[in-house]
Amino acid sequence: MSMLFAEMTEEDTNAPTAYRVLARKYRPTNFDELIGQDILVRTLTNAIESGRLAQAYMLTGVRGVGKTTTARIIARSLNCIGPDGKGGPTIAPCGVCANCEAITQDRHVDVLEMDAASRTGVDDIRDIIDGVRYGPVSARYKVYIIDEVHMLSKNAFNALLKTLEEPPPHTKFIFATTEIRKVPVTVLSRCQRFDLRRVDAAVLQGHFKRVSQAEKMDTEDEALALIARAADGSVRDGLSLLDQAIARAQSNTVSAEDVRTMLGLADRAKLIALFESLHTGAPAKALDIASELRALGADPLVILHDLADIAHTLTRAKISPKLTEGQALPELERNLAGTLGAKLGMPALTRTWQMLLKGMSEVQQAPDSFSALEMVLIRLSYAADLPPPGDLIKKIQETGVSEYAAPRQNGNGHGNGNGAHAMRSQGNLAVAASSPQPIAVRAQAVPQVQAVVAYSPMPENFEALVNLFEEKKEITLFSHLYSEVHVVNFAPGVLDIRVTGRAPQNFAGKVTQFLSEWTGKRWIVGLSNETGAPTLSETVKQRKASRMQNAESHPLVRAVLDGFPDAKLTALRTKVKEVEVAEVSAAKDTELADISFDDDE
Repeated sequence: MSMLFAEMTEEDTNAPTAYRVLARKYRPTNFDELIGQDILVRTLTNAIESGRLAQAYMLTGVRGVGKTTTARIIARSLNCIGPDGKGGPTIAPCGVCANCEAITQDRHVDVLEMDAASRTGVDDIRDIIDGVRYGPVSARYKVYIIDEVHMLSKNAFNALLKTLEEPPPHTKFIFATTEIRKVPVTVLSRCQRFDLRRVDAAVLQGHFKRVSQAEKMDTEDEALALIARAADGSVRDGLSLLDQAIARAQSNTVSAEDVRTMLGLADRAKLIALFESLHTGAPAKALDIASELRALGADPLVILHDLADIAHTLTRAKISPKLTEGQALPELERNLAGTLGAKLGMPALTRTWQMLLKGMSEVQQAPDSFSALEMVLIRLSYAADLPPPGDLIKKIQETGVSEYAAPRQNGNGHGNGNGAHAMRSQGNLAVAASSPQPIAVRAQAVPQVQAVVAYSPMPENFEALVNLFEEKKEITLFSHLYSEVHVVNFAPGVLDIRVTGRAPQNFAGKVTQFLSEWTGKRWIVGLSNETGAPTLSETVKQRKASRMQNAESHPLVRAVLDGFPDAKLTALRTKVKEVEVAEVSAAKDTELADISFDDDE
């Protein structure tokens, strides 16, 4: 049997109660059994054979690709003494010597593993620093394996730096992490770094096939392919799924149907039929297929993931046609790429991809995920065959109307009036929006459809402009315009301002956008360093103060205030067109308003 299963000893088979999961049972014990990491294996093999051993290694990669396993293999390779007890460091540990067995069983006194997720402080690192001074008890090297090293605190990293840079010759450090960016560069510079790659699905499938045979289980190739795909490059994740599939199987056969049910996946043939119906104008058929998939237990979010995967596959096949040759793609995908893929353009495929991505978030947020899935499918069905936006805009600019309002075909081959109406409406709105003035689409071009845009009057001064923002309920911008903007130059369509205070990001751009939308005219709002006029808030305060002074200086008011020493002029609210004062005829049209007096008596 292959060395992949060398760890299966007689002791394992004689302990029926001590079941070991596949991820532990078939953990590699030497470099030959380590799959998918050829570059790392070659580099470490050459280093051990030539004796060029670094004092520290940094292993990084996603979960389950073999970081801790590689660290243990390195520890065994450095400390293996061979069956006769006279061997040296080797790329092929014997597995039978005292050091190899003790390291395999995690009980070697000179190979210390530490989980940095639970031991993050300086005190934990101080124990390591103190132990480094002493030589190994029985092994050739004292090896410290620190898993999830990025979890160490900043002070712990700093405490380790000196020892890591100049450790004793009998000490080696091996670090493992999934978050390499969280490790300080001062630590990285003292280590040899190895990036463990995700294992290809084809390599995983072959590995799982060998494991299934060792477990005396018959597994369908499609089932193994589904597990390898769900593993996403992680050997441990894939073995855990395979373990679950074997436990689920009612006989000695793991079928693809069992794996689909276990993973909540949809049938691939039905998914491809669903994808075809979405791009051939058959929304009713698409909803029927979605209902069938739901009855089979497929998760709505997984359905969208699989549709996105099909769109990605077709896009890649369109860019690189050689993917459809040979066995690079499954037969179903090859047939789809040859039929529907040839008809779909790149804009349609990328639009499908974007809509599917948006649909995934909608499905996750909706109270009923399947209803959200149906809405996404309907939207896809009605949008998949829309003309490219560039062609539509070009046609509108040339003719003034859209000629893409032809009825589309539904699944029964009949025209869809709603789709045509939607297309005509989009074309008309686009024409209205592209024109700076209110415009109605020609009745003879698109019968019975008109789109008229009502614009607000052009502000004659800055105060009218600010009032427009208040009328449109843009309260935040209104507040900043009222209190923090100094006008340097104002003309219809042109506004130069100096902004003080904490204006929002892209303040001038937002003001430009809203003014252009509301007035139908193009506005240019620029920022200036000149002082400019006082803010509108300051102007209003000055105006009120001036009116108050004018009112207080009025003879009638003065007479009242003199007669009632404790009275006060408290408010100016509205204009009074005329104030009749017998002694002063010039008091007419004075802005003396709604004056109230407070008398303490």
